[in-house]
Order: sequence, then structure tokens, then C-alpha cells
Amino acid sequence: MRTVNGEESSVPVLAHAEEFRSPGTGQNAAVGVLLSHGFTGSPRSMRPFGEHLAELGYGVAVPRLPGHGTTWQEMNKTSWQDWYAVLDNELARLRKEHDQVFAIGLSMGGCLTLRLAEEHGTDISGLVLINPSVRTDDKRLALLPVLARLVPSFPGISNDIKLAGVDEGAYDRMPLRALLSLSQLWKLTRADLAKVTQPVLLFRSTVDHVVEPSSGRTVLSSISSRDVTETLLEDSYHVATLDNDAPRIFADSAAFIGRLSGQTSGTADA
Repeated sequence: MRTVNGEESSVPVLAHAEEFRSPGTGQNAAVGVLLSHGFTGSPRSMRPFGEHLAELGYGVAVPRLPGHGTTWQEMNKTSWQDWYAVLDNELARLRKEHDQVFAIGLSMGGCLTLRLAEEHGTDISGLVLINPSVRTDDKRLALLPVLARLVPSFPGISNDIKLAGVDEGAYDRMPLRALLSLSQLWKLTRADLAKVTQPVLLFRSTVDHVVEPSSGRTVLSSISSRDVTETLLEDSYHVATLDNDAPRIFADSAAFIGRLSGQTSGTADA
């Protein structure tokens, strides 16, 4: 049983959507990493990333956000506050168990981790953002407050992956009430981006059919962080953590975490 908007839900979790956690091993266990998947997705899009970091000895948490990994109808019963609360609780747990915590987010997960950084300051040692979404240039979304009351869903925009044969397991429908809530999170997060002072590593796919380049530009031009690196991904689409550039993302992120945590090799103890 799971809680959605304070109510118990019996909708089963899809087989590919299970959460992933690892306590960490060796010296790198002093560092915890929180990874967040994106809108209509599931831990499947971040699990290989989390497993890579766990193999290096880091403590890892890849939670499933409410309404995800079940049905789009259930997701329409959730809001950004539900999604954020899960990450907020995971962050609190990781802070108790590790000396330092880093946050990593894909797409909407990037927006949620930015919100965590805005609210928790130095409790987060650094951010890794992969095609983060904080806005859209689609003018049709101006009609979303009305559409969300009239239409439950639109066709989905999942599996924006260049690598053939890969399935992120996201919904084939876009739940509009949930999308309306996401747009509210975008607005709130954009207004407070100047509060982000942590080191940031941002990956942006040069071809992304889901999130426009304006999102990444907004993040980079608005945060107050001084240690900022943007890396362009030339061989991946939106879900880059499952695409051709995934090995580069994993390696560069481990080096980023290792540098900031003092484990500059980014490897676990022998």
C-alpha cells in the first residue's frame, strides 16, 4: 500500500519501476547521492546511474515519485508537493546517514532537485542536472488550467532516446492535472533560482524533443553558484541517462562528486 494525497493506494507498481537504494561501502560511503527521475517516468531511467555510483561505494537512493510507475490515472491524483515530499524525506535520511549529500535530477527531477537546493542550502553539497525542466516555450500550455478540468490526458512524450531498442517505461499518456501542477513547480522554482549557490554540473542534449534549450539557459543565467559546468551531449536525446552519452554522464558525475567530497579519484576503496 502507498499513500497518494494522504490516501492509501493499492495500484501495483510496475515491474520496471522499483526503487533502488544502497548504503555505500568503503571510504566513499561517507557520501550519499539522491537521484530523481522525471515526469511520467520511473526509477528505471536513473537506476543504471544509481548502480554505477553504488559500485563506486557511494550511498545511493533512487526513489519512485508518487503516481509514477503505476498508471497515468493515478498520477493525475498527485501534485508536485507529493513528489517533492518524497525527495525531501530521502534527503533528510541521507543527511543522517552520510557526511555529505549530492542531488541528481533528470528533467522534472532536475527541477525538484533545484527546489531542494533552494530550500536546504549547504545540506546539499552539489547538483547534477540532466536536461532539467523549469519552463516551456509551448504557448498552448497557457490553456492548461482550463484543459486540465476538461480533458484528463494528452498523448505522451516518452522514450525520447536516440539509442535504438531502449525503453524508459514512461506513460504513453500525459496526465494534464499533474502537468498543471508541474507548471506551478516550474514557476516557484524559477522565482528562487538565485538561492542556488551549490556547485552545479549541467548536462544538456543538443537535440531534445521534450525540454527546450530555454530551460537550461534559465537555470545557468539565474543561479548564484560560482562552480558551474555545462556539458553538451551530442549523441543523446532527452532521456540521456539511458542513451549513448550515459557512460560520459556517469563518469563525469562521479568525478564531480569525488572532487567536491575529497574523493578525487571517484573510485571505491580496494
